[in-house]
Amino acid sequence: KFEFNPKDGIDNPALSLAEDTDGEGVGEPRFYLLSKDSTETFGFCLHEELGCQGHVIRQVELGGLAQRRGLQDGDRLLQVNGHFVDHMDHRMVVQKIKASGNQVLLTVLDGGSYEAAKALGRDLSHMLPADIRPRLCHITRDKSGFGFSVSGPEGVKGTFQLSVRQDGPAERAGVPPGSWLLELNGASVRSYSHAQLARKVRGPGAGGWGSRASNVTEHPAFPIQLKQSGNKVTLLVASSAVEEFYRLRGLKITAALADTSWLPFKVRELHMVKGPAGYGFLLKEDDCISGAIGQFLWDVDVGLPAELAGMKEGDRLLAVNGESIEGLDHQQTVLRIRARDDQVTLLVIDPAGDEFYQSVGFGDPVWSHP
Repeated sequence: KFEFNPKDGIDNPALSLAEDTDGEGVGEPRFYLLSKDSTETFGFCLHEELGCQGHVIRQVELGGLAQRRGLQDGDRLLQVNGHFVDHMDHRMVVQKIKASGNQVLLTVLDGGSYEAAKALGRDLSHMLPADIRPRLCHITRDKSGFGFSVSGPEGVKGTFQLSVRQDGPAERAGVPPGSWLLELNGASVRSYSHAQLARKVRGPGAGGWGSRASNVTEHPAFPIQLKQSGNKVTLLVASSAVEEFYRLRGLKITAALADTSWLPFKVRELHMVKGPAGYGFLLKEDDCISGAIGQFLWDVDVGLPAELAGMKEGDRLLAVNGESIEGLDHQQTVLRIRARDDQVTLLVIDPAGDEFYQSVGFGDPVWSHP
């Protein structure tokens, strides 16, 4: 029998609800949130092995982050940040983990259970919760407001539930009715009381957040000021089911784990076949908004493959032929683009989208596209 201890959940955030739910040797998936700093590694390797199905956890470092959290040699990786990856190309899965930056949510199944499930012909995706991802929602107000209001118990900090007006801006932006507010414009609301939040977001008219934002910024202790958002606001929200999933496992919900499919800012995939005059663009190295070094696309020639594929001046390059360029310098990126003689596929994002993802703490949006 398992009894939940919140402290154990935080210190070792991987809870298995049962070892064998059906008597056939198939256990339950386990969930691990690994958070490191820039000088650390996650402390394991992911292998593809001859005669062994799946993406295999190997070389779990003694005393490393993965071992401290509970990952075991031979575990099979099923999900990365809520994305099912068992069916994906191995290199793509490795890149997906790398693109997560310093935090990644992994779902694994022990090796014996994985092999037993495969032998039984089970669809492993059916063993997993349907949706364990919070949502990032970008809302543009209309004449009646943002289309949602906030409620929460008096005297309790950081607990805010959203009521969403039917067919209003919030609902159209993907905010689930009854969801919980976690972040506003990239900043956590955990430390704020309901009174503080109300003073900042409640305008003089109906609809909670639906009024003149410039009139609700007087309280100096509350750093989130809607007048800086103008007519737009970005929320990190979790449905009741998603909130419960993370809470029971002692896992912290962050923007890096979010479903971004509702956002208006999309990465774009450009497939180009080289013409007689080349692709028709220049690659230049420059500083990113985050302060890191990035590769940017400029001097897009009219009528050549780059423009015809949809490339825009100032796009930042994220990946080449399905592989992230994170960590590559300019020359290495050029070589990656030239690796195939006559064609290339680039993943890019425009400056507005790049700035948005950085502002909400999402980091590199390589894997935000479907």
